[in-house]
Amino acid sequence: MTRGPFPTTRFRRTRATPSLRNLVRETELSVNDLIWPVFVCDGTNERQKVVSMPGVERRSVDLIVEAAREAADLGIPAICLFPYTDASLKTELCEEAWNPDNLSNRAIRAIRDAGIAIAVMTDIALDPYNANGHDGIVRDGVIVNDETVEALVKMALAQAEAGADILGPSDMMDGRIGAIRAALEAEGHQGVTIMSYAAKFASAFYGPFRDAVGASGALKGDKKTYQIDPANRNEALACVARDLAEGADMVMVKPGLPYLDMVRAVKDAFGAPTYAYQVSGEYAMIEAAAANGWIDGDKVMLESLMAFRRAGCDGVLTYFAPRVAKALNG
Repeated sequence: MTRGPFPTTRFRRTRATPSLRNLVRETELSVNDLIWPVFVCDGTNERQKVVSMPGVERRSVDLIVEAAREAADLGIPAICLFPYTDASLKTELCEEAWNPDNLSNRAIRAIRDAGIAIAVMTDIALDPYNANGHDGIVRDGVIVNDETVEALVKMALAQAEAGADILGPSDMMDGRIGAIRAALEAEGHQGVTIMSYAAKFASAFYGPFRDAVGASGALKGDKKTYQIDPANRNEALACVARDLAEGADMVMVKPGLPYLDMVRAVKDAFGAPTYAYQVSGEYAMIEAAAANGWIDGDKVMLESLMAFRRAGCDGVLTYFAPRVAKALNG
């Protein structure tokens, strides 16, 4: 019998209906894959729109507690805090970074005191507290590594003592993971998790975030002397290897969609829990295109996050987290 010119393997058979597509789907996106980054500001019942990130706002500590409760109710497992520090508190030595009563630490304690069943992640970098806008201490125009690491250790201990579950060193100083892990162990915080921004690139996609934390106006120069050159794959993998060896429990690639090749490379090489950050520039581009009617914003949002999961991400930090959770929860 002649079978004709057509292939016997027809991939379209399993694409024919939603049920068949569900049966053969290789990658799943779940609310458990989400971490929601939120911005903390001073005041009470205070909301401040972030102009360059439509739909995102800074919230005072009392409203951060409500955001954490909303996230927990939606099933989002973690929330990540970023402070908007008043300019009067920004100094050359960044002392506010380890103040037990700074915005981040007050927010951590408030969430813990409210008894909300959600993991609280923090940011460890000096830029929200730095008069120069950098992630490290600046001496004679140079971001100094070891003095910065000492400051980051104090910052990490203050956050751990406030009740943080996950510390996120995002500064890209050399040796900071080992120093933070040693300090946590010595001070009785053995249970605190470190998610290292291990492969953080010197990217142009961070602009809106710097607006959100008030670092844009203060930044003098750029961050290319400590963040990874976007052209460098092997260097990024070496940074991940070092941070895991120094005691990181999880690692992150940042930015996200333009660096999915790095996500796959990290996951394949190390097998460690691997996250990515769908950064402010990525978020803003999707929102701007959707606002102009050029794309379907919700569909692109979900497709972009599925791409993270397909590339090997165990989870994603995304400003879309509540919207995604509502879409997935039906």
